[in-house]
Amino acid sequence: MDYDRIADLSVEIDSVSTDQLEAETTSDFTRVTTLFSLSGPDGDRGTCTGTGEDVTYESEEHRALAETGLPDLTGEYTIDSFSARLADVDLFPAGAPDREVFRNYRRWGIESAALDLALRQAGTDLGTELERSYDPVRFVASTRLGDPPSTDRLEQLRKRVPGVEFKLDPTPEWNDPVVAAVANTAPVRILDLKGQYAGTDVDVPADPALYRRVLEAFPQAVIEDPALTAETEAIFDDPDVRARVSWDAPIHGLKDVEALPWEPDWLNIKPSRFGSLESLLETIAFCEERDVRLYGGGQFELGVGRTQIQTVASLYYPDTPNDVAPRLYNVPGIAEELPASPLEIPTEGDGFGW
Repeated sequence: MDYDRIADLSVEIDSVSTDQLEAETTSDFTRVTTLFSLSGPDGDRGTCTGTGEDVTYESEEHRALAETGLPDLTGEYTIDSFSARLADVDLFPAGAPDREVFRNYRRWGIESAALDLALRQAGTDLGTELERSYDPVRFVASTRLGDPPSTDRLEQLRKRVPGVEFKLDPTPEWNDPVVAAVANTAPVRILDLKGQYAGTDVDVPADPALYRRVLEAFPQAVIEDPALTAETEAIFDDPDVRARVSWDAPIHGLKDVEALPWEPDWLNIKPSRFGSLESLLETIAFCEERDVRLYGGGQFELGVGRTQIQTVASLYYPDTPNDVAPRLYNVPGIAEELPASPLEIPTEGDGFGW
């Protein structure tokens, strides 16, 4: 497994600091994340720093962390022993988070910072250590249609970047005219039904009529996270439909993949959901062995977390419809110039991300 190639990398941490990042998003909420900076010796060059990003969604969790700080993480480690250290300490000293998955998000932010630092201290980069090439990353733009649904933003993005493809979130308001308008406006590669969320602001109830409507209107699109209920299960008895289904929200590690209702053809890989590098890489290895197609997913990262998930996509699944578009695609306004797919990954420089 590729984790074995990085597990023994040494990392020496002299100090840990945090900074909050904040920005408005296309999904009508203010995103707050925490940037972790781990610093340590860099031989004759003095000191270097590795960074990672905590994508926990509750802003209060970030403010609480800024007040309490983290447990002491300084010392000399390997990547594997540092990961074990993170598993043993409480990264939410102000109190348990509202959602248990937030523990994974924070751990990923710190562990990815440690990997970044270890690679920089060794004077190398992740691709070199994994013996994999950095390939250009195909990406899709993820956006919502608003309330009431409108294709305005899709049209504006298509004017800026004519070849842009999309990941969209159907809602019960997507009636026949809306679906027809979307189908006539833009190439849609992923439809996220949001049926696997519970108790969040993005939950979408199971709607068999909506499911059938979008399956028929977008025959080439991957269908993400349907809710399997007594009303919808029959839709997914068809093997051809099952082959289009992908899973995202339930996937936090290999056990979750093995527990799916059928062996998947597609998975959305969001590294922060896995918490640790080992969990992420063992799951990717499992999927590669079984020809499960993977694509990357984002969490409205505001800093280095975005480039790190683009790096993972570049190394493992560059040619699929990755939901890892550059950050400019997630701001409410539409920039005059937007990067086009595929995204070129810098091949010079040390570390993890850029």
